[in-house]
Amino acid sequence: MSKQNKSLPTSFFIVIARFVWKSLWQLMMSQLAPNEKGSYNRPSSQFLHQINSYSDSIYTLEADRYCLYVGLSCPWAHRTLMVRTLKGLENSIEVKMVIPSVNQGGWIMEELSENCQTLRQLYQLSQPNYQGRCTVPVLWDKTTKTIVNNESSEIIIILNSQFNQFATNAELNLYPDDLKLSIDSWNEKIYHHVNNGVYRCGFAQTQSTYEDACNSLFSVLDDIEANLLNNRYLCGDRLTLADIRLFTTLIRFDIVYYSLFKCSLKSIDSYSNLSRYVKDIDNLSAIKDTYDLKVIQKDYFGNLFPLNPSGIIPLS
Repeated sequence: MSKQNKSLPTSFFIVIARFVWKSLWQLMMSQLAPNEKGSYNRPSSQFLHQINSYSDSIYTLEADRYCLYVGLSCPWAHRTLMVRTLKGLENSIEVKMVIPSVNQGGWIMEELSENCQTLRQLYQLSQPNYQGRCTVPVLWDKTTKTIVNNESSEIIIILNSQFNQFATNAELNLYPDDLKLSIDSWNEKIYHHVNNGVYRCGFAQTQSTYEDACNSLFSVLDDIEANLLNNRYLCGDRLTLADIRLFTTLIRFDIVYYSLFKCSLKSIDSYSNLSRYVKDIDNLSAIKDTYDLKVIQKDYFGNLFPLNPSGIIPLS
């Protein structure tokens, strides 16, 4: 009598495997990117202090008192490195590198800093029992051992305006009064549809939310392409913080977001004005030193496990 084949039906196994994987994927995505109805919502930053010269201020202006904690792959942290470089603040504001750890699910110190091995430990040094998200960039006060600010849009304004007495390029103003309305308008539009838009595509958990995010992303990219037809930068012939905020997303677009985040309707290279714009900013003094495309690609493809379970990094 022959043995009965007791293997599970292939179709049954596939259904169970898909159910288990999708359930685990949704659980991991909910931790990676808090969402509502499948749409990604970026959490608000928790530390929003300012640095100024007022005598009663906790955080006063001093050279070598403050430090930036950044990860090279992070576009939000990249903004701060760009402004620090453009303003010439390398000798006044120290930089400490953190690297993503897929096993620990967060950033770890490249070298031990403030006796901390992880970014979470640094956050908890600043605020004991802190349980929120531990993100970069972090503007850190080495004197009080506290986080000044962890909102990139505020940090770049601080770096642009508050440290001119220590800057080697103090005359550069990336947020001039006469362009503030235009800068703020572009920032609002670009944040929702481009900076955060690529994440809304990549972290979407339903087809409809993905399509909405993707269509709005490319609609705004088309608007920017048209604007750049007669302008060197977003607000005319002057580089501003709006350009800094856009550039750090665009420089990552074709090597990461296009494929990994499914932002695949067009590449930036296929836009004549946008691609010129990216190259123009990239050729500014020392900007190429503020990022590393190989590190960026490795970190995204190697550490965003829910989006790339194999960890395979594409050739480029």
